[in-house]
Amino acid sequence: MLIITDAHIPFLVEAVRCEWPEVDICPLKPEQIDAEAVRHADVLVVRTRTQVNKSLLSGSQVRLVCTATIGFDHIDTEFCDRQGIRWISCPGCNAQAVCDYVEEAIEEIKNEKLKIKNSSLTLGVVGVGHVGSLVAQMAERKGLKVLLNDPPKGIGVSLDEIAQNSDIITFHTPLDKSTYHLCDEAFLQQCKQGALIINAARGGIVNEQALLSSGHPYILDTWENEPDINAEVLAKAQLATMHIAGYSVEGKRNASQMCLDEIADLFHLKRIDISTSRDLDISKKKGDSAPGWISRISSQLKSHPTGFESLRKSYPLREG
Repeated sequence: MLIITDAHIPFLVEAVRCEWPEVDICPLKPEQIDAEAVRHADVLVVRTRTQVNKSLLSGSQVRLVCTATIGFDHIDTEFCDRQGIRWISCPGCNAQAVCDYVEEAIEEIKNEKLKIKNSSLTLGVVGVGHVGSLVAQMAERKGLKVLLNDPPKGIGVSLDEIAQNSDIITFHTPLDKSTYHLCDEAFLQQCKQGALIINAARGGIVNEQALLSSGHPYILDTWENEPDINAEVLAKAQLATMHIAGYSVEGKRNASQMCLDEIADLFHLKRIDISTSRDLDISKKKGDSAPGWISRISSQLKSHPTGFESLRKSYPLREG
């Protein structure tokens, strides 16, 4: 049995080599994961950087595709379904980490720019899944008024009401045909003057050109056309990071655990518990989590606008 995996997924390779000696696992850089590389693989484990589609999988013996991410817009799920290839994502794996990011971002921008007490702020949360629900709970604990919008779940107010009544709007939807450019020119024109836009979900949910033209302040962690992001959009962001909102030790461990569980179940292997696996170091790395950490990362990215991918790859996981 052969597993091909993105080399940048923490804990996965170590766990397999420790606990499944009968399984071959080959970690590759994202740019090395091509049709030839996966031809004889039984399992493919990826992140958002790998487009999983017909051109990658045709002629392969892949039976399972795991993405160690919440989103799965990089997987052609219809093709996989037609071919009988099982696929999974890891919903909720890093929800707390993204919530922590939004909380820190609001604190940093509120202190520096908004200068408004929590009790005077209204937060609009678009998408009330694993992340959005945590963000709403966090905001309520901090004394913010919260408006929710999630039509598929039958939750909350309309998108128009979110736009017209929120001081801060944060997006936490998946990216699909219904959410592509959900935050567009028409939406932004309805927003209160000076309303802050946050996107830590998926690039493409926010129309960046419309955002740039709108004059609204914004914080972006996810971008259109990653990693080749728009330099002007980057320069004018209040805070800007390189798709690392969910990069915590706990979030990465959760994702790897969910992938391992699925592999074990499909191929009738013994379950691996990463937290107790022998010889597997899951100690917390020394990622920057002191107050102001988003501003420090933002300064680093703005100083190296073409370094999005290299900075992301070298980012040390935060605690939590």
